[in-house]
Amino acid sequence: MGRVKARKAIKLLCLIVISATLLILSSDWGSSVIALPPPEDTPEEILRTQIIIEARSPIDGKFLTAAEYIQLQAQLQEVPPPKLDPKIREQIYLLRLRKTLLQFFPFLNF
Repeated sequence: MGRVKARKAIKLLCLIVISATLLILSSDWGSSVIALPPPEDTPEEILRTQIIIEARSPIDGKFLTAAEYIQLQAQLQEVPPPKLDPKIREQIYLLRLRKTLLQFFPFLNF
């Protein structure tokens, strides 16, 4: 009876050691590969030194030259944003207030 318990304890110990070893080895295999960037990726130091000579329009996404982009940015800054109707602005405020109150008092149903 004593030998059976000793064998079971040794088998259990071997199983634990083998499982722990496999777990540690399997977790280390992919970590070295994940840490490296892909070889075709341009380093950030090189990207910082490049001069951008073309841009995309924020309105429709078309390619623009640098001069056209600056001109478009100046036009967008000159035109003020459209004003909302005061009734619509009040409705938005009340909806936001209702949403906030429902977060604190979910049992209210209004």
